[in-house]
Amino acid sequence: MKKKAKDEIFDLIEKEQKRQQETLMLIPSENYASEAVRKVVGSCLSHKYAEGYPGKRYYQGNEIIDEIEKLAINRAKKLFSVFHVNVQPHSGSPANAAVYFALLKPGETIMGMSLASGGHLTHGHPKITFSGKYFHSVQYSVGKNGWLDYEEIEKLAKKHRPKIIVCGTTAYPRVIDFAKFGQIAESVGAWLLSDIAHIVGLIIAGVHPTPVPHAHIITTTTHKTLRGPRGAMIMVTKKGLAKDPDLALKIDKAVFPGLQGGPHEHTIAGIAVALAEAQGKAFKKYGQQIIKNAKVLAEELVSCGFKLVTGGTDNHLMLIDLRPEGIGGKEAAVALEKAGIVVNANAIPHDPAPPYRPSGIRLGTPAVTTRGMKEPEMKLIAGWIKEGLKAKSNDQILRKINQAVKKLCQKFPIEL
Repeated sequence: MKKKAKDEIFDLIEKEQKRQQETLMLIPSENYASEAVRKVVGSCLSHKYAEGYPGKRYYQGNEIIDEIEKLAINRAKKLFSVFHVNVQPHSGSPANAAVYFALLKPGETIMGMSLASGGHLTHGHPKITFSGKYFHSVQYSVGKNGWLDYEEIEKLAKKHRPKIIVCGTTAYPRVIDFAKFGQIAESVGAWLLSDIAHIVGLIIAGVHPTPVPHAHIITTTTHKTLRGPRGAMIMVTKKGLAKDPDLALKIDKAVFPGLQGGPHEHTIAGIAVALAEAQGKAFKKYGQQIIKNAKVLAEELVSCGFKLVTGGTDNHLMLIDLRPEGIGGKEAAVALEKAGIVVNANAIPHDPAPPYRPSGIRLGTPAVTTRGMKEPEMKLIAGWIKEGLKAKSNDQILRKINQAVKKLCQKFPIEL
């Protein structure tokens, strides 16, 4: 029985590897970690419990584990120029939860970008999430043109005077003005939490402004554009320490013992490797190419007649409003998957359609850029998207595109 279960799992893993090799991953939150990252994540480090922090563990046998975690911390501090880093959150949502747990009492006010406008569930989405259920949530939106309206955000902040303002997005194709958010937070005495999960790699590469001079606290996942394992970090900046010298300690206590038990040290080791990989010139070129690819893909999609939210992109992703095409986002995503192009259905700003059947799709270039694809490939992809969405349910045409996609993918293999 055990042998059969083992065989089935490895068979399924092989099938998933084949799927990844043969398809174009355009979901902007997904990427490919290096062989070195995957090796340490699957190492003997997964055996070890390490409740506590380096030098202050509740279990014995952590002398080497301490060095690994300190290495990850120091690499992050150096790379982002911050004063304190916690690398223990298991993912982005627990990282944001830890910040709220450290700084808020139940019922106090947080202000974040609405999910419908491109924010995240943990930025205060009402009723169904902890961030909207246990705290008073005020949500800001983008304007009718899809762009952030900083004057309206400031008015909202002055009206509700939140204790925490969250700036960060999951589906916003433009540069975030962290300086302006910093001014708004300062004007109402709020903490500024910057969630850079999507753009962390772009910030490291220098192709997106950094929030470090303006935010008190920064959270991020460690996969997406950073190309590390599924984990997260919480960073405290100099500005955060100036506002509260005990902030770092409060954050650490919120993570453990507040919300988590033992950290996943195999993941933390993977984060350390990814941070080392992000320090070189190659990573900077990678970030630059993500932007180049995204801009070309967006321009080609517009040339194909598609309507893009805000008309284009400044970062790694874009949103296509499919209402003019007479096709829903879910239907479009399913059709493109048959063609070997993987995107996700996504709401557009002020979407009249329900969340499970939104009016748009979200796509981005981090993963295809990791494969080594450049501008010529983006033009091919845009053409296939046009052809695939025009075909919709014509499986013969979708299969034909799929074969072309496979041939392209063979030229740019993933390091699996």
